[in-house]
Amino acid sequence: MVKVKICGLMEEKHLQAAVDAGATWIGFMFAKSKRQISIERASKLAKLIPSHVQKVGVFVNPAEEEVHNAVEAVGLDYVQYHGCEGPSFINNLGYPAIKAISIRSYEDVEKASHYDVDYYLFDAPGTNYAGGSGHVFDWSLLDELSIPKNRVILAGGLNSENVSRAISQVEPFGVDVSSGVEKDGSKDSDLIKRFIETATTTSVLK
Repeated sequence: MVKVKICGLMEEKHLQAAVDAGATWIGFMFAKSKRQISIERASKLAKLIPSHVQKVGVFVNPAEEEVHNAVEAVGLDYVQYHGCEGPSFINNLGYPAIKAISIRSYEDVEKASHYDVDYYLFDAPGTNYAGGSGHVFDWSLLDELSIPKNRVILAGGLNSENVSRAISQVEPFGVDVSSGVEKDGSKDSDLIKRFIETATTTSVLK
């Protein structure tokens, strides 16, 4: 079954909807974004997340101290690096890691092989921010991956209408959504539930 990450959560009701529907990961956006959350607020929400659901902190070109503080205060299970962080920076911090890579061409896909992380998140290029643009990239660029698909998380413009097709084509370990479960710019509990149900019930025919 495909795993699901709901990113950019800021309110208790939306977090609860994601947990109840079976989300694998809850993502807190600490980087500059319309979904940016403070460490203090995230730490309060984190107390509502059961232990079987993993907490991910999303950063863009952070200082080491910023990452340390968030991990300790929120109890993050993974750190997602969504900027230009190099392999040595990530390795030196030493936390379980997700490296996000914006995909424009196959050369971008190959950048994943430079990193030794737990998961690779392939996303569409950002517009105002480093991700969360709501755009879809060319999934066929992932046809010839040099990394195992059980370490791939697919993001970029996913929603309940296209996630089944995305899973069938890419066969990722997990999918990530933020803007695709929003209505009028805010998270929507019904959209969150629908996305998770659709993603987790999609069968991949080998």
